[in-house]
Amino acid sequence: MADFHQNGNIATIHNLRTRSTEDMSRELASFATVRKISLVLPSLYSELEGDALPNILAELSQVPYLHRIVIGLDRASEDQYRHARQFFSVLPQNHVVIWNDSPRMQAIHKRLEDLGLGPIEPGKGKNVWGCLGFLIACADSSVVAIHDCDIVTYHRDMLARMVYPVANPTFPYQLSKGYYARVGANKINGRVSRMLVSPLLIALKRTIGDRDYLDYLRAFRYPLSGEMAMRTTALPDLRIPSDWGLEIGVLSEAWRNMAPKSVCQVEIADSYDHKHQDLSQEDKTQGLSRMSIDICKAVFRKLAADGTVFTEEVFRTLKATYYRSALDLLDCYYNDAKANGLFIDRHQEEIAAELFAENIIEAGQAFLANPHETPFIPTWNRVHAADPDLMSDMLKAVAEDLKEFA
Repeated sequence: MADFHQNGNIATIHNLRTRSTEDMSRELASFATVRKISLVLPSLYSELEGDALPNILAELSQVPYLHRIVIGLDRASEDQYRHARQFFSVLPQNHVVIWNDSPRMQAIHKRLEDLGLGPIEPGKGKNVWGCLGFLIACADSSVVAIHDCDIVTYHRDMLARMVYPVANPTFPYQLSKGYYARVGANKINGRVSRMLVSPLLIALKRTIGDRDYLDYLRAFRYPLSGEMAMRTTALPDLRIPSDWGLEIGVLSEAWRNMAPKSVCQVEIADSYDHKHQDLSQEDKTQGLSRMSIDICKAVFRKLAADGTVFTEEVFRTLKATYYRSALDLLDCYYNDAKANGLFIDRHQEEIAAELFAENIIEAGQAFLANPHETPFIPTWNRVHAADPDLMSDMLKAVAEDLKEFA
């Protein structure tokens, strides 16, 4: 049985196992008659060849309350785009595949560059941002959900529980963040959340002192989850990073733009597994190593924007404090796993902690060396102010791609 603990900073919506998916879906369908719900699926073409996405589509095909599904397709050729159109055609809902690599979409991004609003680094952040712009231009959805396309353990109950807090008109929430236990293959996963984010936030509090922002981030049980839902009224002013700091960046934007009582986290699964990234010790531009640097920079930027002063001495102290905190938490994770009959490789966990400690310094040095760095994708409000026709032209580009490459 799940607990019912509330941390006092943000609301936690638990799964007390007392309500069926079907019952919640029926209520969501009633909400959706006046508050339309859409879903964004950022996808690499390679994910169409994996085991997870066919099951995700099979589950989504049974969801009655979705108004539209927007699929952002990255790294696809013309033939692969045609295949993707056929692949996603099993969805009974209104859906659209945005071919991000098409000449028309590339021309849209060239216009942004000419306005000084690019280039935007390719990746999940850019993909999500483009899909959200498409939804804003459609102007017919009140709620948007986002989740990844590599979830091996996907069930439609995840979507229902994630969407419910922001779709229910009697609830005050504008953003809901999914959380779950990262358990799979008889072991505890989620190294970056466990061995970087949690000890980093503890170390920051010890190094720079109390910050409401740190308490806010620490309140999330799984801050790096890619599953979230929000009211579409928040989208035009959303500034998100184009790098791997996307999830932390969205939470930071919610902290900046929303009242604490309008943010919640919701338990969406008993267990969760997806594609695992390599640690990438030899190449800091790839894998979890790159991810850890981008996450650290996202947190440092937000704290600096709130007035925290960082120096080389602060980052050296932070590294030492982080490493000690990570090893202390590793004892907790190991004991928790052991008591539940699960496995944790202490040697590999400590290797990860050592790498993350180095990357804290690297991220700090990058932050100090380039204080003018602006990795954020422009807000859609700014894009519209700079080029009022761009969003409508993007709708036309997507429609023309659909027509030409049918």
